[in-house]
Amino acid sequence: MRCLTRPLLILLAIVFLIEAWLWSHLEPIVEWIVARIPLRALKARLAGTIRKMPPAATLVVFVVPIVLLFPLKIVGLWLLANGYWIAAGLVLILAKLVGLAVTAFVFKVTRPKLLQLVWFRGLYEHVLMGLAWTRRLVAPVRRRIRKLMRMLRAERSGRALRLLWRIRRRMRAAGSGARADAPRAARTARSP
Repeated sequence: MRCLTRPLLILLAIVFLIEAWLWSHLEPIVEWIVARIPLRALKARLAGTIRKMPPAATLVVFVVPIVLLFPLKIVGLWLLANGYWIAAGLVLILAKLVGLAVTAFVFKVTRPKLLQLVWFRGLYEHVLMGLAWTRRLVAPVRRRIRKLMRMLRAERSGRALRLLWRIRRRMRAAGSGARADAPRAARTARSP
């Protein structure tokens, strides 16, 4: 059972790390886009209103972008069900990226208020611990991938290919040697 759950856990950890990576990389992009929106007074008023809200109301503000993007994900699933694979993929990717970006921006504004909620603080700390755990779980896989990538770089690819060819020749030689020895062993076993 362990040999089945380990790859599944690694896959889930990789998905979680991709989500965290997207979150951290989309946040500055969203900040840049929001900074370019000419409604500075509206943005300041919105941020001020959020700061004045109680923590429970701030949670509603945090959940609103997720709820607003849900119909877009339903459209993506409908496209998928009807065989429009490329359109469905594009819609789902767009919904995911926009959802992560907007949620990252809203979370940055609402984080101080949300962390006042005891259950939310506990959930947030569990997510941070989960992120650290997934990084530890995926670290050996990442090291192996980096090692392979270093071997296949242009300046080292000749050496790596020579190593692969040498291993292949040894395996073939061992295989043909075993095949050549088989008839001889059979003859000696039959003779009295």
